[in-house]
Formats: sequence, structure tokens, C-alpha cells
Amino acid sequence: MSGPLRPGPSSWRRAATVVLAAGWSRPGVAAPSLPPPPAEGFRLLLLQRSSSQSFMPGAHVFPGGVLDAADRSADWLHLFAPHHGPPRFGLGPVPPRRASFSVLPDAADGDAGALPDDVAFRICAIRETFEEAGVLLLRPRDALPVPAPQQPAPEPGRALAPPPDLATWRDRVRRDPHHFLRLCAHLDCTPDIWALHDWSGWLTPFSRSGGRRFDTTFFLCCLREPPQVYPDLAEVLSSKWASPSEATESFISKEIWLAPPQFYEIRRLELFASLSKLHKFCLDRAQEGLERWMPIDLLTADGMVKLLPGDEMYLEDSDLLENLLSTEKKIEEIMKEGKKFHRIVIHDHHLYNIHVTVQSKYKHVYPKNYVLSKSHL
Repeated sequence: MSGPLRPGPSSWRRAATVVLAAGWSRPGVAAPSLPPPPAEGFRLLLLQRSSSQSFMPGAHVFPGGVLDAADRSADWLHLFAPHHGPPRFGLGPVPPRRASFSVLPDAADGDAGALPDDVAFRICAIRETFEEAGVLLLRPRDALPVPAPQQPAPEPGRALAPPPDLATWRDRVRRDPHHFLRLCAHLDCTPDIWALHDWSGWLTPFSRSGGRRFDTTFFLCCLREPPQVYPDLAEVLSSKWASPSEATESFISKEIWLAPPQFYEIRRLELFASLSKLHKFCLDRAQEGLERWMPIDLLTADGMVKLLPGDEMYLEDSDLLENLLSTEKKIEEIMKEGKKFHRIVIHDHHLYNIHVTVQSKYKHVYPKNYVLSKSHL
């Protein structure tokens, strides 16, 4: 879908993912027998990828996947009409673009008739959520919001019940993503793009020549209650609803494995005491946009440090886009030498530490310091 970042061996792919946060105060119709609510008052949907997947096999991830041409198709215009049209379908003013590097993958594909990125990426995340989890984040066309200027829904919504022929539709969409538009038309619904809030952007750091790399937009969606989940049993083997603190404990105890971006986001979400506070936070910063970060990997004598923007060792050097940093020093030495931190320290497959001493930007929040000793290994 997109060209490389610059002439070089790595190939970039654009992707979108959605962090589903569901309220857990009482059992809902879709999930009548729920465990007690967690301390945070909400849980996140985590999907376990099949071990046969080439990218992050066996990991627990948020629903999402690669942007397809169908997600940008101008054919969506008639489904959203007459309530919304170009350029942003009632999402409000265009938020600023914020990136850690001045040179990053270009999201434009030159198709003047295609949907704008902030609409297409939301459709991608919603389609992938249906493909992987059988969850439909749709809104009936007769319940579409009023035209711009438009404010997001004041309260979290609900997922739509899947169609009786879920397996048939999911197979069609997997074979040809254009069928997702046809499913929406069949249900007289549109993707609920207004329920997805800008959250963050992560770019895969360089690891090896020719390695697969993604430019992934993360959205946050709050739901009143957890919908029933139907893993596709192909790409996704199982599902798990866990609060941020529960997910962290499962990771430490080696019940699940989380990639560093997912771990960082889960630790960030632990700062919110309730779904209502998380939802209000998303609404309040709607026009701030999202930060796109490309971590820089620093290989040490005994582990790895993922450097994030703002860290004193983070260098916006174009050479680092296609090369690794390395040192003969150990992690402990590096930590003693510095003061200005924004980094994920990786001691082991299940032992990550987060060090943050910098201030967050653009009305967002960064996670608190999170440090475990090696005795947890």
C-alpha cells in the first residue's frame, strides 16, 4: 500500500488497531456472567495470535491489521451519505500531525477519490476487529450523528450484535475486504468511526535488513459493556478481557506475552480509575491528534533498551532508520549514567521496566515508572 520510508531494505506497511475498553460495573446482556469489576472499573480486549503467524506469533494484542485499498475506497461515500461527506465525515477539525522523526512513511497514496486517512484507518481497525473477533463496531444509519461541527458521543456506546451468518460474512470479508462495505450496507449501518478516538502511533523499529515494519495507528474505543467475542480460530486462537493491572500480572506470570508497545499502552491505561474518566479524557483531547513514535533499539551487553522521544539518548538520526544501536555496557551502567528518561528496558521476554522522567505532550499521559527486579525472572 505504501512505499518504503526511503531507499533501503525495509518495507513499511500501514496498519490500524483499536484498544477496546469495556465497562465492567454490572453483567450485560452480551456477557451475563462476568467476574467482579477490576480496580480500574474496565477491561481491555486482548486477542491471542496464532503461533503460526509470522509477525508476533503467540502474542496477546489489540484487534487490528493492515490497511487495505477497500478501507480507502470512495464506494463508502454513498453509505455515509447524506449525513456525512468529505473531508472528515463529522469527525471535526483536522488535528495536527505529530511525529518523532521528520522523515517518516508517507500515508498518501495519490488517489484523489480515496477517503481521508483519519476515516480510512478507522474503517480498517473496525473491519479487522470484525474479522479477528467477530465484534461489530457499527452504527445504524438512522442513528448517525448530525453534520459537522460534530462532537463525539457523550457516553460510550455498544457493539452491534453480529449477524446470524457470522461465519459466512467473516469468510467473505477475509477473502475480499470490499465485502465489509457490503456487510455494512446489508445491515444498513456504517462503521462507527466517531467512537474511535486518536490515541497513539507506533512505528516498528529496525531489527534486521528486509524485516517487516509497520506504521500503526492506535485508536481507543470505550464500550458500555463487553460484547461477545468470537475468535476466528485462524489468525486469532482465543480472547481475554483484562484490566490494565490484570494484563500486567498475566504478563509477569508468563500467562500471556505482550510486545513492548502493547505493554506501554496498558501501563498508560492503568492511570485511569474508571471507564467514564478514560472516555472523558479522549473527548477532551480530541483535537490534539496523536504522536507517532519510532522507538530506537539499543542493544546492550545484557538486554535491550527501547528509546522513545524525549529520552536523552533518543537521536533523530536518519541512519538509525535502517541500523541498530549497540553498546558493550550493561543496562545498569546505562541507567546510572542518565537522568532524562523515556524508555522501555527489556531484561527478558517477560520482564520489562518503564522509566519516564519527561513530561507528556499534547494533553496526553505517559505511564508512571514501572520497575521490577530481576528476581522475577
